[in-house]
Amino acid sequence: MIRRLILPALCALLATPALAQETYPKKIPSSGGEVIIPNAQHQKAYDEIKYAPARRVGDTLYVSGVIVGRAPGEGTDAEAFKTQVRRAFKALDATLKAAGASFDDVAMINSFHVWEGPDQPAPRWEQIAMINAVKSEFIKGPSPAWTAVGTSGVLAPGGIVEIQVIAHVPQK
Repeated sequence: MIRRLILPALCALLATPALAQETYPKKIPSSGGEVIIPNAQHQKAYDEIKYAPARRVGDTLYVSGVIVGRAPGEGTDAEAFKTQVRRAFKALDATLKAAGASFDDVAMINSFHVWEGPDQPAPRWEQIAMINAVKSEFIKGPSPAWTAVGTSGVLAPGGIVEIQVIAHVPQK
């Protein structure tokens, strides 16, 4: 008798929204397309600061910038910077994949550089060369267009570069 009561009660509890597991990527319909939220961390940013990790409009996918910066204990040397850039490209890759795209679809890169400050690994052209070295690990085909802009700062404290991409991703 108790088993007959427990099973339906357990099923009812699991079906409640508070206990339901969200599945990602999440796609939210929007004007001309959709907002893509790859994971729970991005969901939190979307809910709290209205940050959309990616938004598709027609056949164009706009991927919000990912900040390159030091994690606790990381250095400011060239190899540490490459590790930080690689982490950013992996985050961009995950967002692209959540939208059904890849770096092969990227048509434009915009990067915003804090050229001067205590976290800088190298002068401008050396920094660009290090980013290019890591970028070539992810982008094998023709190079996308790229605009690199200097700025006085990015949103995250200690941020060195913010990298944003735009991709051509025909709807299926």
